[in-house]
Amino acid sequence: MSEKNREGKRNARDRLQEQRADDQRRQKRKRTAIVAGSVVGVLVVGAVIGVVVAGSDGSSGAPAVAPAGATGKDKLALPNGASDAPSTLTVYEDFRCPACAAYENELRDTIHGLQDQGQLKVEYHLVRLIDGNLGGSGSLDAANAAACAQDEGKFRAYHDVLYQNQPPENDDLFADKNHLLELAGEVPGLKTPAFTRCVKDGTYDDWVNANNKAFGTAGFNSTPTILLNGGENLLAKGQPNLTADRLKQLVTEANKGKKPGTATQGATPPSASGSPGAPGSATGSAPAGGSPATSQSG
Repeated sequence: MSEKNREGKRNARDRLQEQRADDQRRQKRKRTAIVAGSVVGVLVVGAVIGVVVAGSDGSSGAPAVAPAGATGKDKLALPNGASDAPSTLTVYEDFRCPACAAYENELRDTIHGLQDQGQLKVEYHLVRLIDGNLGGSGSLDAANAAACAQDEGKFRAYHDVLYQNQPPENDDLFADKNHLLELAGEVPGLKTPAFTRCVKDGTYDDWVNANNKAFGTAGFNSTPTILLNGGENLLAKGQPNLTADRLKQLVTEANKGKKPGTATQGATPPSASGSPGAPGSATGSAPAGGSPATSQSG
């Protein structure tokens, strides 16, 4: 084979190799473009999903419909007591939470007495931590029913009935709306057609979910959480046990030199439990063995 032919074949091979290299580079660029496009597509879809998930905490994403008389930011608080009372107790609680029931059942008479004397108003925020921890919907359904009772001017009485009839933590009995309606029968005048419809329709489910979300956003992670005049959680680690006598002492100190409130707010009829409502009724004893443990969020 002549030198000229060999040189021609080498040139042909070189050109073929260069062509293949060019083809590979083009294929690589094509694959890169496809992958990049796919990533962008995933990011776009992810952004859409993120928007949906951000509003998928059990709510519709629209502003939650609030019960009658709800106050505060986004109307998430149910006020109970004189609106011009000199002190405010902010309570975050879950109707399935055993610790909440323990505190409610211990402090009830003292709280009601202070309310009825115009010394204290209470702002309730109803959350659903136990639903998240254990599954089910009893916290949500009970909170919705309590909000429905607020519309009827019977929140305080029904609130107390729910805690006095709280099932064991693992028993999601409050998810049975017929049971919630049966308990409503213990509050005179509560079980109206409007209340029944409100309970069955879950009218305030979005409002409860909004409360639950705000609770977490505020940095709280256990129930009950109890604040006096916006101060530190009275049940925080390191705080003295919150007994009925201590609560009365704290409110008395905070109200020193201030006039009792007289304006009505949030419907505060005497509790169905027969809690005293006359002045001087803010009494109570410390729970045996100290304060109950709080329920932690999941």
